[in-house]
Amino acid sequence: MPRSLRRFALVAVASAALFGLGACSVPTADGSLPVVDATSTATPCSDATPVDLAGIPPVTDPRSITGPATACLADDAVPVLADDPQPTLPATVVDHQGTAVTVTDTSRILALDMAGTLAATVYSLGLGDRVVGRDTSTGFAQAADLPEVTRGGHQLSAEAILDLAPTVILTDTSIGPWDVVLQMRDAGIPVVVVTPDRSLDTVGSLVQSVADALGVSAAGESVSAELEERIAATEAQIAAIAPPADADRLRMLFLYVRGNAGVYYIFGGESGADALITSLGAVDVAGEAGIQGMRPMTAEALVAAAPDVILVMTKGLESVGGVDGLLERLPAVAQTPAGQNRRIVDMSDYEILSFGPRTPDVLAALAEALYAPRDSAASR
Repeated sequence: MPRSLRRFALVAVASAALFGLGACSVPTADGSLPVVDATSTATPCSDATPVDLAGIPPVTDPRSITGPATACLADDAVPVLADDPQPTLPATVVDHQGTAVTVTDTSRILALDMAGTLAATVYSLGLGDRVVGRDTSTGFAQAADLPEVTRGGHQLSAEAILDLAPTVILTDTSIGPWDVVLQMRDAGIPVVVVTPDRSLDTVGSLVQSVADALGVSAAGESVSAELEERIAATEAQIAAIAPPADADRLRMLFLYVRGNAGVYYIFGGESGADALITSLGAVDVAGEAGIQGMRPMTAEALVAAAPDVILVMTKGLESVGGVDGLLERLPAVAQTPAGQNRRIVDMSDYEILSFGPRTPDVLAALAEALYAPRDSAASR
């Protein structure tokens, strides 16, 4: 499997944690996990206020911080970064699969993928009022009332899609079945397939691909540049907070938790989590140990990695009964510095690995939870 597809398959598994945590299930043939209705998700972040990284002094000993923390975004909405762009149509693009697609009408858009990133990107481009439906993963505020076109997880429903009469569909290879996508093309709907790769490095290029397909290339250039600038600025602020020497940095690990199914994975190199951890001024201990992609957790690997902090998704943590439940179910966690100090940092499943328009805010919220947690009793 090409590196980009492998990376996204891993992120897709993580994204699936949003929805199916209440049911006992096993990975599907493509490595993803089945999901259910996104409306069951909730976060403890309703009273969150904006993060001010500039107000956080350098932290010389981040290991002295103890206790769990939740990384929260102050706003549930996707930032709209373009002001009412007017599509120039027809727009012809060659998509990720090498197919030439001509889009003549963008009045009714469907943007569908495993992580909800494509719909968020359309909204960031100022075209959210043209989106007519959503997939299960699209969980931000502006799209909450849109009808779903996925059933029983990430299974596209041809009937639900056709009922919405979309004039263009944006998707990738993370969602299916593929026969439904082909059926939409047979019905005369332009379908643009973009890359499934999701990482910090692809945020800008994905925006541009979506913008080109929708006839707003200039807006795409502006939004891509702004997002890349915001990400770089946030990374610079985090670098000013985190210890400069690797020996003093937090050693961190991303653990995928699906407690009711008894499924636990470590995310390592090329998973997206590795770049996230590095951007947070920490050391990716899974990658350091040679773990690539997603690997079923073993007690030996977890204890040997000795993370100071374990990152998890909020619904995943809830599925094991919170931090106490995680330590009880996985004694190996309790044997790590993270477990001993209860340094478990969680963030909404919708957000933590979405790699889209909210990425700068995701990084800032995680950095605050790591270096100046509001809900931790510990001092720096």
